[in-house]
Amino acid sequence: MIYYKSRREIDLMQYAGQVLASLFEKVGPLIKPGVTTEELDRSIHEWMLQEDCIPSFLGYRGFPAVSCISVNEEVVHGIPGPRRLAEGDLVTIDLGVIWKGYHADAARTFGVGAISEEATRLRDATERALDLGIEAIRVGGRVSEVGAAIQSYAEGLGFSVVKDYVGHGIGRDLHEEPQVPNFVDEGRRRRDHLLKRGLVIAVEPMLNVGGEGVETLEDDWTVVTRDRKLSAHFEDTIAITENGPLVLTRHR
Repeated sequence: MIYYKSRREIDLMQYAGQVLASLFEKVGPLIKPGVTTEELDRSIHEWMLQEDCIPSFLGYRGFPAVSCISVNEEVVHGIPGPRRLAEGDLVTIDLGVIWKGYHADAARTFGVGAISEEATRLRDATERALDLGIEAIRVGGRVSEVGAAIQSYAEGLGFSVVKDYVGHGIGRDLHEEPQVPNFVDEGRRRRDHLLKRGLVIAVEPMLNVGGEGVETLEDDWTVVTRDRKLSAHFEDTIAITENGPLVLTRHR
């Protein structure tokens, strides 16, 4: 079932989203060679608690950390640990918080020090793909239009779109209906959804330098590219309003 949010509910989610936007600003300067991913996770947890927010991910289906931190060929759901970041790494931080019962969800990909031209192109393309997906959101539009905008742009640059993981509705639950794929196929078109006022969705393109194939490591969480080539991931939580898309997880 799809749940549409009231203005009050969107305001609560926007507060959570503004907390996430601030967290990314705080963690950015810490992302440098030598820092461990678990150190980043601890700092993020402390900041969430200072904001009186509950981490969305900690304990969710057994996930053991506050943040998902994925490095290089890791696509999503990387578990923070003793790994030290190195110069040239590409690192994605995916965060969620709960404020007064409502979730917000967002991800950003950062470069560690100086990164390669290929990594820069991938990161910038993934961020732009998210922007184009958001621009495609309108009352009366369809979910497939979001995926079409992302897929067309990404594949036009020679990158592949991960199809095993998609965006989603969000609200009182972290994952709600509808699914929001970053691509279009005939099966998805037949299950398409109308975009209506009050719908809040998380749009999250994941792009790979190589093929679209992914697999899960033995920890049962970390998803990596099958060919072990670079991946990047950006995500925002967006409310659909009569005035267009309202991005809740970016500073106004």
